[in-house]
Amino acid sequence: MMPGPMGAATRAEAARLGAIFEGLGAQPVDTAILQPADVLLDLYGEDIRARAYVTADPLRGEMMLRPDFTVPVVRAHMEEGGDPARYCYAGEVFRRQETDPERPIEFLQVGFEHFGGDPAQADAEVFATIAEALAGLDLRPATGDIGILMAAVRGLRTTEARKAALSRHVWRPRRFRALLDRYGARVPLPAHKKTLLAMKDPFEAAGPVVGLRSREEVRARIATLRAEAETPPLSEEEVALIDAILDLRETAPNVLSSLRDIAVDMPAIGDAVTGLSRRLDAMAARGVDVGTLPFEGSFGRTTLEYYDGFVFGFHHATRADLPPVATGGRYDALTRVLGQGRAVPAVGGVVRPELVVRIREGRA
Repeated sequence: MMPGPMGAATRAEAARLGAIFEGLGAQPVDTAILQPADVLLDLYGEDIRARAYVTADPLRGEMMLRPDFTVPVVRAHMEEGGDPARYCYAGEVFRRQETDPERPIEFLQVGFEHFGGDPAQADAEVFATIAEALAGLDLRPATGDIGILMAAVRGLRTTEARKAALSRHVWRPRRFRALLDRYGARVPLPAHKKTLLAMKDPFEAAGPVVGLRSREEVRARIATLRAEAETPPLSEEEVALIDAILDLRETAPNVLSSLRDIAVDMPAIGDAVTGLSRRLDAMAARGVDVGTLPFEGSFGRTTLEYYDGFVFGFHHATRADLPPVATGGRYDALTRVLGQGRAVPAVGGVVRPELVVRIREGRA
């Protein structure tokens, strides 16, 4: 009988990884398996329901089986911890699978979280530590920086409402693209919206109100649509620069060179590009071969939505169908949200020990 994902070999690998993180001064922590649903819903919106198991407690309301460790660890640190700090953990997480019955709904996750300190040095430490822990497995690294795209959006010459909408959908590539094309006037306004916005009184002959929205809410929405329709489109140059960032797919040094060129026309990304340069220097000092390190402008945009800077992953070199063996990134904004305005630089990474065992034993 094949050993399950929680077998002895997997737990031994989790212990090995945990010992590495503890050796760097990480404090072992644990979190409750049942987490308050309202915190996760506030962070991610209703999208999280498609990926998590939701239950109800008669006293505590909606609860979710822990979809990952980062959010509860950040909550605990912002309530009780002092900076700088390092934490590590190992335990089960739970993810709903609606399309692929072969993907596990429960698996072990081992993680390393780093709070405080210089961001470039912390990013390099987390990445290099996990890379070294997984050495010999023939994995393909991938890196990116969501902070560059977010800085570009913040620098657009358009309304705050448009920038907020684009920022909200950074982690939904198709929705982000649809908004960018609409704001850049690359696609025409649908005919039914043109008709609606042209009406002096949209409620004329509309009949009784049905549904959950009141007339006042509908009027407010129509006013928003009219204001949007009257807003000048994004310049073709700015849209092209966003496209150039998203299309980047090269070694990190070549991407850095391209981004420096883009920053000449889009100064808003200057600080983020400088941050990338400092991170690569810090990685090189830790023995990472940054000359061959891949970088993708869109990498990390389909993960959980708290990453807002450096992102990375390690994938099987030939099995693209397997989930990533390890992922991680920077989540400074998450600390600000959970810290009720108090923020701290933070970065972390997680490893799937059962995938490490499968690859090492040649079963992947």
